[in-house]
Amino acid sequence: MLDRLKQIYELKKQADQMKRELEAEVLEVDQGDVTVKVNAAQKVLNLSFPDGTSPDKIKDAVNKAMDEAQKIAAKKMQGMMGGLGGLQDLMKG
Repeated sequence: MLDRLKQIYELKKQADQMKRELEAEVLEVDQGDVTVKVNAAQKVLNLSFPDGTSPDKIKDAVNKAMDEAQKIAAKKMQGMMGGLGGLQDLMKG
């Protein structure tokens, strides 16, 4: 039982570290007059556009930024997945 608790604790530490890394990874996408700044945790940090910008242009820029953030997060998560192998052991009982 103690080994399982240690494994859970380690997995939690890894997840927390991954969250911090994703939040620290910031990217900026410029699409025409629209600039979107997001982090790899898929949080919009800044959105700028001139008055009169079409809502569709804003939506497209935000979607592009989120797609890029997802790609970054997926790459980082692949590295973490090796550490989650212990999760299967925990589920087996």
